[in-house]
Amino acid sequence: MFLPADAEKLISLLLSAGYKAYAVGGCVRDSILGKPMSDVDICTSALPEETERLLKENSVRFVETGMKHGTITAVINHTPYEITTFRTDGEYLDNRRPESVSFVTDVREDLSRRDFTVNALAYNKEEGIVDCFGGVEDIKNRVIRAVGNPDTRFNEDALRIMRALRFSSVLGFEIEGETEKALFRNKELLLNIANERIYTELIKLLLGDNCENVLLKYRDIIAVILPEIKPCFDFPQNNKWHIFDVYTHIVKTCAAVPKTDYIRLAAFLHDIGKPECKTTDKNGSDHFYSHPAVGAELAKGALKRLRVSNKVMNKTLSLIKYHDCKFSQKPAGIKKQLRKFGEELTFELIELKTADLKAHNPVLAEPEIQALAEVKRKAQTIIDNKEPYRISDLKINGSDLKKIGFEGKEINTELERLIQLVSGSPELNEKEKLLQIVQNEYKK
Repeated sequence: MFLPADAEKLISLLLSAGYKAYAVGGCVRDSILGKPMSDVDICTSALPEETERLLKENSVRFVETGMKHGTITAVINHTPYEITTFRTDGEYLDNRRPESVSFVTDVREDLSRRDFTVNALAYNKEEGIVDCFGGVEDIKNRVIRAVGNPDTRFNEDALRIMRALRFSSVLGFEIEGETEKALFRNKELLLNIANERIYTELIKLLLGDNCENVLLKYRDIIAVILPEIKPCFDFPQNNKWHIFDVYTHIVKTCAAVPKTDYIRLAAFLHDIGKPECKTTDKNGSDHFYSHPAVGAELAKGALKRLRVSNKVMNKTLSLIKYHDCKFSQKPAGIKKQLRKFGEELTFELIELKTADLKAHNPVLAEPEIQALAEVKRKAQTIIDNKEPYRISDLKINGSDLKKIGFEGKEINTELERLIQLVSGSPELNEKEKLLQIVQNEYKK
């Protein structure tokens, strides 16, 4: 196992001073899996004040980030390393954090309080991997298993319920049977967890390679934090375009879009308005008119509750609102949509609509998928060739129109008319030609 040199330096400082010290948790797990480490946490028998003294003596900058829980953050080369004293936790009253902690000298006691066996691992060069709960074997077998009694673990910190789902999605691991039963038994405890923490785990789950399986298997847990999704469960779509119920369709769409937070979020919420909008025609076919607008309103409430940033919320809601829009195959029509949505949203809508279609009846959807691919190609060509489609691309502007006699709203109306004209005939986008067109038709 290879740790970053600065992490090795910190562990060596602690060891050379007579303390126990290890890299711990996710960095050990990821190293065993051959994945890059996002960060390295260190645990030690040194008390917080002893850690501080040692860092000062060696001119290592640090921040007191969690003295109550025994954590000092050392900063080397602009990289933070959390150093936490071995501890056991006191009583949990809020299903999130212990009321108190007790510092201990044995790393095994510290590992016994952790969430899952795959995270209850410690390592240093002298001892190798310290594994008291079969974490290495569970990594080998690709299993998420609670340390000790799973009900106890989830009652201590209910966020661990979402973490289990997130690890299953991101790592592609199965959740062990008793741990899985405890997830369902304790799912309502998630209501005691701060919404922003729930959202952090949810978005990581949605970005995982195994999100489809997790979202389908653990949908009743997801419904605790997103009750807006529950009406979609087993809700039929009786028409020729669909072969899945609404929720299954949503999940398959989510798994097929690019791994961008707001795009996956939009895909997961894009059809939540369907149950409210369902109508059935005289032939028995279901329709869901206006479901994008209704879905956007439902999603807005959910995203506000989860304390999603305004930036992510606005992008997510735009995708939901327009996900059912029709794209023209004609260059002028494509330019109109580029003008309406902008380049970024246009291409994101194409990605979402393509994934959406992949979760339809494949026989009927394939021609539309191919048509969208052609729209994407044509849109990129328009951009690459710098063909005019925005008012700002016109070779004349509002000042030119004022000189001719246009006033107020007339200016914008005429510019809009001209860009539509030029979108279909790019060769007309020359100042003299446009001025001639305007003068010939002005106030006729």
